[in-house]
Amino acid sequence: MKPLLEIDSVSVQFKMRGQMFKQGPTLRALDNVSLTLNRGETLAIVGESGSGKSTLGYAVAGLRPPTSGSIRITPQRERKDGRDPVQVIFQDPFSALDPRMTVEDIVGEPLRLSEIAIARGERRELVADVLEQVGMPSDAVSRYPHQFSGGQRQRIAIARALIGDPELIVCDEPLSALDVSIQSKILNLLDDIRTEHGISYFFISHDFGVVRHLADRVAVLYLGQIMEVASADDIFASPSHPYTQALFEAVPRIGRGRRVRGQVLKGEIPTPLNPPSGCVFHTRCPRATLLCSTERPKLEPAPGRADQLAACHYKD
Repeated sequence: MKPLLEIDSVSVQFKMRGQMFKQGPTLRALDNVSLTLNRGETLAIVGESGSGKSTLGYAVAGLRPPTSGSIRITPQRERKDGRDPVQVIFQDPFSALDPRMTVEDIVGEPLRLSEIAIARGERRELVADVLEQVGMPSDAVSRYPHQFSGGQRQRIAIARALIGDPELIVCDEPLSALDVSIQSKILNLLDDIRTEHGISYFFISHDFGVVRHLADRVAVLYLGQIMEVASADDIFASPSHPYTQALFEAVPRIGRGRRVRGQVLKGEIPTPLNPPSGCVFHTRCPRATLLCSTERPKLEPAPGRADQLAACHYKD
């Protein structure tokens, strides 16, 4: 069966402003990224801040056009009302909702913008139904965002995404702005929605605990390039790329009654205005050789693991 989402050699670049009559530099946010996402699957995108995760998510959602390459969505259901098969849940539930609109208007906006006219009464019933699905009280429709907690606001944002009957939801770190006590509830809600509706998630996160719980596959992004792609089970059991290994080692651990930290990545992520030649990770990689600084590695299977791809000359 054809994948729901196909990202083919996508690059996103930004022309920076220059001085006087000089042309400004080019910021390479994404560089030749290729990925697929199957129906009902959760693909997690992980990496440090500045690696291009959100830019890739916005490109998938149609909010950031690629400079080159293509993104293809192949919906399974026929759509005659003009509603987009892709919806977005943004990171910050406090800024993602218009404070001047009621919850009914916020959640029902995708219906109002659809090509098929829906009466206000019917729209209100649909809004109430989807709010009930995400665990919101029935009187929420007439209230405003400031009257809710962060967790409740994120449930409202999820309801707004759901009401458009999407097949793919781009989740841009939807838990990072919430208290830990609320994160687990929203995570379980997302898991239940996927099971009930068969929705696919393009899930951007830096929390490996969340990724381990929700993701089917994981793609590791560094400086706009894919370092490794594998099933969640494989990548957590045996990461192949040195960068993936370093990310896992940097996660704090509990052991023998005291907190133990793994090896932290040295140095800062280079600027995308002037990325390193060859392998973009070679400036921070403990295995780097002259080959790494001159030749970009291909994304190929790890030794003995055909389904685990890593872009490294010396992968495990």
